[in-house]
Amino acid sequence: MRIIHTADWHLGRRLRGIDRTPEIAAALQQLLKQAIAEEVDAVLIAGDIFDVPNPPAYAERIAYRFFCDLQEAGIPAIAIAGNHDSHARIDSIAQLLSLAGVRALGKPRTAADGGSMTLNTKSGKLCVGAMPFASEQRLLDADALWHADDVERRQSYREVVAYLLEDLASDFRDNTVNVLMGHMSVDGARIAHSEVPYYTRDKYLLSSQALPAAAQYMALGHIHIHQRIAANSPAYYSGSLIQLDFGEAEQQKGFCLISVEPGSKPAVEFKPLLAHKPLKVIQCHIDTLDETLEAHQYHPGYLKVIVQMESPSMGLADRVRQICPQALLVEPRYSEVPQERQKRAVNIDPNHFEPAEEFFNYYQSRLGLTPKSSVLEEFSNLYNKQKETNLSN
Repeated sequence: MRIIHTADWHLGRRLRGIDRTPEIAAALQQLLKQAIAEEVDAVLIAGDIFDVPNPPAYAERIAYRFFCDLQEAGIPAIAIAGNHDSHARIDSIAQLLSLAGVRALGKPRTAADGGSMTLNTKSGKLCVGAMPFASEQRLLDADALWHADDVERRQSYREVVAYLLEDLASDFRDNTVNVLMGHMSVDGARIAHSEVPYYTRDKYLLSSQALPAAAQYMALGHIHIHQRIAANSPAYYSGSLIQLDFGEAEQQKGFCLISVEPGSKPAVEFKPLLAHKPLKVIQCHIDTLDETLEAHQYHPGYLKVIVQMESPSMGLADRVRQICPQALLVEPRYSEVPQERQKRAVNIDPNHFEPAEEFFNYYQSRLGLTPKSSVLEEFSNLYNKQKETNLSN
């Protein structure tokens, strides 16, 4: 049996005002072509189909078109909600999606309540224990949330998740290919820092010991870097479908192709996808800025430019974009400020607040430089203009 494992599409994603959906749509078309060429038996989507709970219509259209194309190719799919998706929205359209051959699950359920799904594929039976993203509020009752302390809540959440995962594995049989699919953060995974930090740590960070040993393969979503959890573990993150943020710049993106039979260990292959707009981070000193930019002016994707400098330079972003208009982010970085100046505290008396003086202190503390009179004058003009605007409103 051959299975595709993909996750973290984030349709509707924007980066510095740029809509990334066309790139995601192009990646999905590549995935579809490979699914057909590889004659896969099923496609598993491990959450974060969309970037926001209420996605734009064009993002939904791309997802549903992909599902219909899979159906036309005779390939069934199972999809679960991630932390970016609306679990209620996914559940509400699950019956409609079933008409396109997609089994969708929005909120966590036990095996008996629909959390376990069995597909009759052309190569045999596939049993999938599906675990959508589970928020603490959905899993713990009000009494536990209000009256237990933080440590107790953290442990209670992990215990409930571990129980549900074991329950989902209760439907696994010797004559089926047994897969656990979940949208979760597992201890030991390398994060890309483009994930929502709150949902990757503390109570949401699950021990790998909570993953059922009965699963032949574990298809995980939520972490954007493709990786295997441990050398002897069948748990894999497929990673995001495209480079979603500059923390993922130059990472190879794609999906997992799994070949497996009942009772056997899976053979897992990462299949890369072509990036239409690859992200790249370049660093240079202000003295070599133009030469560095000229070397990257034909980069087909988007750039983040980090410029090392001694003091602020007016018009830096405009200078960068004259040569590299595809630079979405220009970040100045200054030489280290002397330690004693970094530690100097600024005491603010709200009854005697002098904006220009506090700006002067901040400028010195942050940069270790004395601001020019023209900079102070411009700050005062901006402050007074903003103050007048607030008073008129």
